[in-house]
Amino acid sequence: EVQKLNQQLEEKNGEIQQMINQPPYEKEREILRLQKSLAEREKAQATSDVLCRSLTDETHQLQRKLASTAEMCQHLAKRLEEKQRREKANSDDQTPTERANQVFLLLLYNESSLQALICNLQDENRMLKEKVAHV
Repeated sequence: EVQKLNQQLEEKNGEIQQMINQPPYEKEREILRLQKSLAEREKAQATSDVLCRSLTDETHQLQRKLASTAEMCQHLAKRLEEKQRREKANSDDQTPTERANQVFLLLLYNESSLQALICNLQDENRMLKEKVAHV
């Protein structure tokens, strides 16, 4: 292993000697090439940094929008639930006559439901007659 490392060291020393023995314009050309390569890498790194920052900002913005949307959905779900409870409570509190009137008004706007209205009114009428008979 020591011999192998010594051989690699000799190769590197040979490369260094070649660089030293190169004419000055070759050295300058190599320096310019390395500087150009470094500048390109720095430019690529700067571009990458800008893109990462932009993606990070966009990610945070989307997370905030998602949280806001989730909050709004929860709020709307609560309102819908409350509305359904109120409607159920209202329909439970109505007398049969009030329900019949409400059904009648709703169905006036929809002529195709007239038959359903008649059936409902007949049922309501029958129930009222039964209650009168019971009283």
